[in-house]
Amino acid sequence: MRAALRDRIQTSLNLALGSAMASIGLTIPAIALASIWLPGTLVLGLGSTHLVLLALTVVTGVLTVVPGRATPLQGGVHLALLASFIFLAVNP
Repeated sequence: MRAALRDRIQTSLNLALGSAMASIGLTIPAIALASIWLPGTLVLGLGSTHLVLLALTVVTGVLTVVPGRATPLQGGVHLALLASFIFLAVNP
């Protein structure tokens, strides 16, 4: 909060994204590991179309993060993936 109040947007975004990635990165493997001992199967809840979009998003995210800089074109690709996910979620 202090970084955002001091107009240090990049620092505050890095903190927020880092926290989100840590939460996601620890929660999903923990649930997957717990599903070994729990009865029933682990269901992700995504159809084949959404799994393809998830894979495309992961690949696009890796290609955006690895070089260390994001371009407007990469941002546009992310927005197009988001728009297609929302469209297909609303209108399958």
